[in-house]
Amino acid sequence: MTSTNVKRCDGRLENQLRPFSFQRQFTKYAEGSVLVCCGETKVLCNASVEERVPPFMRGQGRGWVTAEYSMLPRATHTRSMREAAKGKISGRTQEIQRLIGRSLRAVTDLEAMGEITVQIDCDVLQADGGTRTASITGAYIALYDALNHLVTKGVLNELPLKDSVSAISVGIVAANPLLDLDYQEDSNADVDMNFVITGTGKFVEVQGTAEEEPFSLEQLDELRNLALQGCRELTSLQRQSLDLES
Repeated sequence: MTSTNVKRCDGRLENQLRPFSFQRQFTKYAEGSVLVCCGETKVLCNASVEERVPPFMRGQGRGWVTAEYSMLPRATHTRSMREAAKGKISGRTQEIQRLIGRSLRAVTDLEAMGEITVQIDCDVLQADGGTRTASITGAYIALYDALNHLVTKGVLNELPLKDSVSAISVGIVAANPLLDLDYQEDSNADVDMNFVITGTGKFVEVQGTAEEEPFSLEQLDELRNLALQGCRELTSLQRQSLDLES
């Protein structure tokens, strides 16, 4: 895509990611742990290994990868109540944690895992848009490290991953197609989309909504191409963080 050099409030071009960083082994006890920073959005992703599977999977010889997502009370401008204090998980939280789990399972060889569960916990420490996409992108690194831990211990013979996965938001704001929306852009977007894409460029999930005016096929293609570009960049950053060949 050719940039039209639209300047955004943080100085980025329309096809430019926010600064991304991954700090692995951020916590002491989890088998896989990473703090992912995407601009002002910060998410802690921990991967915990259990050498058992949920009851509905017992005896099948297959593994399981699942996720939980939460936003800490002061992740935003004003304090929000913990969902545990409310006594129920919101529909938004359920949707996001199911999305994270689906995204990770799409690139995991569950048959090769045996009856092992990897539980991913994504906790938003600070939110400025893109928390679900940052969670997926960071959770993959935590999952990789947790599974690699099992290989190192001799529990698994090889890493049961078929591909990598990352996710990014795109949207149309004031008639401009933008990559990686922050909160201000997301809250003013005419079209808001999230793409989950594997390292080899296959689509795991696409979520898209028009707020007022429907979007055209040409606009959809433009947003898709922006997302593909963004996820290619994220895949490269993931590989650099994991010390893999680029």
